Amino acid sequence: MSADAPRLFDVEQVRQDFPILHQEVNGHPLVYLDNAATTQKPQCVIDALVEYYSQYNSNVHRGAHALSDRATAAFEGARRTVAKALNSPSPKQLIWTRGTTEAINLIAQCWARVHLREGDEILVSMLEHHSNIVPWQLAAQAAGAKVKPIPLNEAGEIDLDALREMVSEKTRLISVAHVSNALGSVNPIDRICALARDVGAISVVDGAQGIAHYEVDVQALGCDFYAFSGHKIFGPTGIGALWGRTELLDAMPPYQGGGEMIESVSFDGTTFNGLPYKFEAGTPDIAGAIGLAAAFDYLNQFSREAIQAHEAALLDHCCTRMAGIDGLRRVGNAQHSAAVFSFLVDGTHPADIGMLLDQQGIAIRTGHHCAQPLMSGWSIPGTARASFSLYNTLEEIDVLYEALSKVLTLLR
Repeated sequence: MSADAPRLFDVEQVRQDFPILHQEVNGHPLVYLDNAATTQKPQCVIDALVEYYSQYNSNVHRGAHALSDRATAAFEGARRTVAKALNSPSPKQLIWTRGTTEAINLIAQCWARVHLREGDEILVSMLEHHSNIVPWQLAAQAAGAKVKPIPLNEAGEIDLDALREMVSEKTRLISVAHVSNALGSVNPIDRICALARDVGAISVVDGAQGIAHYEVDVQALGCDFYAFSGHKIFGPTGIGALWGRTELLDAMPPYQGGGEMIESVSFDGTTFNGLPYKFEAGTPDIAGAIGLAAAFDYLNQFSREAIQAHEAALLDHCCTRMAGIDGLRRVGNAQHSAAVFSFLVDGTHPADIGMLLDQQGIAIRTGHHCAQPLMSGWSIPGTARASFSLYNTLEEIDVLYEALSKVLTLLR
């Protein structure tokens, strides 16, 4: 097989790439179904981190020695790798951040606080993670603007007709998730971004979940900003990125002051560096960027269509099996959904389900999933959530079904 040929997607072989999966928890083989919170790391990502720290650990840029040259080459090579994966016109449009949260806060501080005026409106959907609500609230409060929620339909999808009615000359920014972390709903990003463009508003995409399941083409989406976290796509924690349109990034003031983001400093004034460094004050997460590029390289071995087909099969199998449990209902049933299954069971609390499943070695997530407005709007306390990734198997869903049946017998 040539170096450029895609690797055959075989889930059992894929699982061998992830060392953490091969252990027992509470005397049972680990079944890890909490991928929407964070994904596990393949050995090649772990190796990339170890190689950096053990062979060429050094600060980047301006170093006068070999280790710094190697670190800089790997660091900027990582930027090119990730930018190419997003189909960015230029690597300079990719800003390293700590993750989606910091990326959205950067836009809120450096674009929204500059451009918002009293009476302006920011539109965010009822699906959003708190990280895509609170920064806009802070920016709006400072400017006298308003944050308005875009309603959903009963399936947990953004109501596009309602959004069209909301969009007006007051709309300055629309910010939505590519994929809901709580429900798995896949939003029609290209259509939403087009609505923003029609009124001269800025579009922001929270891609924390989207990047994990789908190929992302920022040019095809037509967004102005796309934010994501590395740990959702098999990379390290503490690293992520913000992609933005060049003209917007150029016009924005810096996010933080310090080293690297300057061109010159004097007590008479400071001039700032160009993109992307204007937004990367201080020593960056060099190892994290290198590890994130390794994660993208790992994914690039496979056909993304094959991975999506595998994840769709997992979700279909889960829906079929869970339909056999009395009193269980799926929360959210979008026509287009990523591999996320949120559910409630009559007469049981999600936290109790999660605790008892853990005793059987099964890791799921319970609670409001940082989506309290969604849960409050639907008058539920939260959900139990099983979220799947490329290394999960149909057999693991069968294990979940059997364990959940046992749990509900104990709780009822």
